[in-house]
Amino acid sequence: MTAPVSPAGIFSTLDERIVGLRRESEVLVSSLRSGCHIVLEGPPGTGKSTLLRAVADAMGWGLEFVEGNAELTPGRLLGAFDPALVLDGGYRPEAFTPGPLLNALREGTLLYMEELNRVPEETLNVLITALAEGEVHVPRLGHQPADTRFRLIAAMNPFDAVGTARVGQAIYDRMCRIAMGYQDEDAERAIVRRVTGVDGDLHEIAVSLARATRTEVALRTGSSVRGAVDMVLVSGGLVELRGEPPAEPPPATLLDAALAAFSGRVRLQDGGAETAETVIARLLERILHERRAKKAPAPPPSEDGSAGPLQTGVHPPTPDPPAPAPPRGGVEGDAARRSVQEAARRTTGRDELARRHPQLQRVSPQVGQLDEGAFAETMSEDRDRALALLADLASATDPELRRQARALAARVVVSMVAPRRSPERGIRRLVTAPGLEGEIELERTLERADGRRAWAAEDLVVRQFRASPRPVCLLVDRSGSMRGQAVAMAALAAAAVVLAATRRADSSVLAFADEPLVLQGQGQRRAATELVDALLSLRGRGTTDLAAALRAGAAQLERCATGAERIVLLMSDCLPTAGGDPHRSLAGIDRLHVLGTSEDPEALSAGRELAQRGGGRHLLVRGTADIGPAVSELLT
Repeated sequence: MTAPVSPAGIFSTLDERIVGLRRESEVLVSSLRSGCHIVLEGPPGTGKSTLLRAVADAMGWGLEFVEGNAELTPGRLLGAFDPALVLDGGYRPEAFTPGPLLNALREGTLLYMEELNRVPEETLNVLITALAEGEVHVPRLGHQPADTRFRLIAAMNPFDAVGTARVGQAIYDRMCRIAMGYQDEDAERAIVRRVTGVDGDLHEIAVSLARATRTEVALRTGSSVRGAVDMVLVSGGLVELRGEPPAEPPPATLLDAALAAFSGRVRLQDGGAETAETVIARLLERILHERRAKKAPAPPPSEDGSAGPLQTGVHPPTPDPPAPAPPRGGVEGDAARRSVQEAARRTTGRDELARRHPQLQRVSPQVGQLDEGAFAETMSEDRDRALALLADLASATDPELRRQARALAARVVVSMVAPRRSPERGIRRLVTAPGLEGEIELERTLERADGRRAWAAEDLVVRQFRASPRPVCLLVDRSGSMRGQAVAMAALAAAAVVLAATRRADSSVLAFADEPLVLQGQGQRRAATELVDALLSLRGRGTTDLAAALRAGAAQLERCATGAERIVLLMSDCLPTAGGDPHRSLAGIDRLHVLGTSEDPEALSAGRELAQRGGGRHLLVRGTADIGPAVSELLT
């Protein structure tokens, strides 16, 4: 047996191989020396395998490796008798081929099992006796005791990865858990420098892009630092091939390298409108723009040395012009984005969150931490309370907790209402459109060609039957007590409307209080996750001008060229506190459906009357479970 290595010797070796991860290294070494079995939990690329291999080498510990997957049977893990040898000579010890678990038990080594939460439950059950009793029983071979140095080290990715399952409590109860997140920016830059040998702007851009993918709301999974490493390496190869300056690759080369390095590593949110390539290109452009802005020279001072004419005291400030009246279709574009950003500045402290939600300490044990496993358990117990908590965490004063909550909320909300399939709905009409399928419309084709003799597929205009889009506008009431469960229900409704739309459908989403705020305009397409993120920023405020909201919805629907029925879904208690009579604001709306949010008799009466006047239906939504079915029913 190898002589024990001193802690100083262990960490001297680790410092040569590992960048950062000092806390994780110390906890792992201490756990191993104390006889504990360990599970390392974190997203891909956080250094789980690298850390364990380095620790095993530094401590002089052997390592048996097992790849966890659905094909890992108990026999492959523990060992099995060779059928040919058994048929020839019976169940003899020499006919048994030990598996990695038995080898690790006998030799006193580390058994490293990757992807623990991809292993079938029957196979995991084999581990329970080994962990609890320090031995296993092999039929026809007998009891196999474990060496005192045997340890199980498992690694697993977060629970929302495809093909994974929750690990049973019987396993978890016998293991220590070390949560591993991405390292800070300086550490990731050091990793890229060490691996690539490149320093300077290029490796900083690559690391910034890798980190940006992890907080991008359109992405379910971002990239690890491996993406930054590959971007630097590919960029170096491209500039050499293209004869470009290696110190400053042009933007086109950076984009080519970024797409190669990142587009396969990231995962899009369900229902998103962008591709991985467009998301990566957008993030890279933002990073390059920010770097150019930092390097831009400051504007020169005025002749008298002051920063500008308004600071000299000579010219009085020009009064702000009166604010223009909001457009009939609602506040849109940059003005709407500024309103959302302004709303996001209103945050909620941890003490207030704890008063509202007794489950806070369970889901967020400490500042900056969100335990997704604990949240999943809370969801299984009471979905409404869990989603109300998550919606409020999205406005937490703690920036790291707020970021994690928003990312988790986007995933959870979209997964709850995403349709399994999206059939084309609507009345089929004969329409003209560019393409190859259908009867050629000669006059339109000749006009499109504009006298050209060379024909291309895009020049052809044909007539074909196509389902007309169903223009839908969702109006979400954000006045009054818009927080917690109300925010979660609004986010679910917006995601449900957007995801229910087919590729030819046309939907808009507006949030309203004293004035309508356009989160997605008619004729636009925005990722469902982005809409969820925007709604998480909007808290209860102001009065309820229901008439203005209906007029804005009608104005949005007017932008549709189709003659299909124009539908408004109104999510509100239907009790206006400002503006005119909502019954007089239904012009331009063919059908108004109401998702009632209050069981108050006055609210129920008002909602039912408004839906009846709008030729639609009134459905009461008491909780988050009602949203998806209600939206689906009203749009079918």
